[in-house]
Amino acid sequence: MSTPTAVPKPIAGTSGWLDDRLGAGNFLKRNMRKIFPDHWSFLLGEIALYSFIILLLTGTFLTFWFKPSMGHVIYDGPYEPLKGVMVSEAYASSLHISFEVRGGLLMRQIHHWAALLFIAGMMVHMLRVFFTGAYRKPRELNWIIGVLLLSLALFEGLTGYSLPDDLLSGAGLRITQGVAISLPLVGTYISFFLFGGEYPGEDVISRFYTLHILLIPGILVALVTAHMILMWVQKHTQMPGKGRTEQNVVGAPFYPAFMAKAGAYFLFTFAVLAGLGTFAQINPIWLFGPYTPADISAGSQPDFYMGFLEGSLRIMPAWEINVLGYTIPLSVIIPALVPLGIVMTGLALYPFLERWITGDNREHHIADRPRNNPVRTSIGMAGITFYGVLWLLGANDEISANFQISLYATTWFGRIAIFVLPAIAYVVTYRMCLGLQRKDADIIGHGVESGVIQRLPHGEFIEVHVPPAEDIEAHMRGKEAIPMIDGAEASETDGVPPRGLRGPVGRLRARMSQAYGGEKIPLDAGHGNGHGDGHGEHHAAIGSGTGDDKSLTH
Repeated sequence: MSTPTAVPKPIAGTSGWLDDRLGAGNFLKRNMRKIFPDHWSFLLGEIALYSFIILLLTGTFLTFWFKPSMGHVIYDGPYEPLKGVMVSEAYASSLHISFEVRGGLLMRQIHHWAALLFIAGMMVHMLRVFFTGAYRKPRELNWIIGVLLLSLALFEGLTGYSLPDDLLSGAGLRITQGVAISLPLVGTYISFFLFGGEYPGEDVISRFYTLHILLIPGILVALVTAHMILMWVQKHTQMPGKGRTEQNVVGAPFYPAFMAKAGAYFLFTFAVLAGLGTFAQINPIWLFGPYTPADISAGSQPDFYMGFLEGSLRIMPAWEINVLGYTIPLSVIIPALVPLGIVMTGLALYPFLERWITGDNREHHIADRPRNNPVRTSIGMAGITFYGVLWLLGANDEISANFQISLYATTWFGRIAIFVLPAIAYVVTYRMCLGLQRKDADIIGHGVESGVIQRLPHGEFIEVHVPPAEDIEAHMRGKEAIPMIDGAEASETDGVPPRGLRGPVGRLRARMSQAYGGEKIPLDAGHGNGHGDGHGEHHAAIGSGTGDDKSLTH
């Protein structure tokens, strides 16, 4: 709610000390008492933030010993199977960190697990923001920053994955080079810039190292800082509930409640990553061996965040176009650019497309329950299904080998499923959202089951329903109708549509607004429905259940 009048002594003392020297007392006092919502879903973004901090710390440790060079050396370390093998300095230094630097292997594995959790945390956080509509005005800019953060994190993961110069990372790097060189006009320039000449060249590790530890992290830090500042300056979104309005925030102050919660959550995140780094082996580069372009391993898989691009490459037919003596390999360009383009471009444009469709220019500080915006939720589930099919088909060879299914069958399944399953997911999710809305309307109209059985005067037994708990009812009543643009309904009837809704684009916008907006299942739809026997009121009434032959009354 509003800022408490009583300022804790630690804040008052610190703010007074700063005010005497910097004139920042009021700023500190105001911000240390900033209110944070207490819903569990608002902590999902913290996972990504804390993982990023751990990434920076462990990455700094690793830079002390890693040598970003493709210069050739003969390995003479403690790992006997590779003794006398010609390897790159990058690979040799990675083995040195793993086997000879105290705590090096632990740091390597924590760093790798933190990278996976960083991207997974961002994905889950973005899904929470999307499904609750927390990207709406005035938070569109912060949403765009989040999309940029996720895009950069994918590229940061790719560059870091390639640095050890082992056989598995080299296979991924070869795919990266194939994608780059397939781009019309600029492909060869990009490839030569990255690799310093013909593949594999001698410069790719040093250039990726600069990108990985300097350029991309610097941009990430700047974007994370901007993201946090905007989040701090703008009012927090909150889930609907008792006492929550568009003008307030209900929760706990930053100091001491949220600070203690965040500190404990950071330590918990670190403990999980340390546990994974200790007990769950990841990326054992000594088993893969050094990378040479002539070698390839069976069953190689990228990290999960690149799995959907791998899947798109595997299910794409071998299409190409020959124009004026030039070959355009659609079998590489389409899977490399189209899925990522659909996902990232769709995410970036969605807040603006939704506002164009609904005509809603209001500020929103109360988040939606996903069920209350069935079209948005269905689109989100269709996108998740699209991503999931591609991710699953990135391992079509492993699926075929382990389940004794034809590789061609899995490939054709993916080619069909990529179109069919997202459509099915949309329809099923939409129907589920409407069903959940009907359930809410039924609870509001008839109450919840009390477990009390009562007999009516004519002999019928019923279960007495009671009103839902006050906080649950307030949570449900936070639903509001999705806006539609003015005149959208008139454009579909005999009425004269407004000027802006005339023409093909205007008519399309009107139809989309009518399908997207409006009240699908009103909350009062549960009133008076009864059960076809005239006893709807009895089911919603409150009774003691002690009288056998007494009828229920309001």
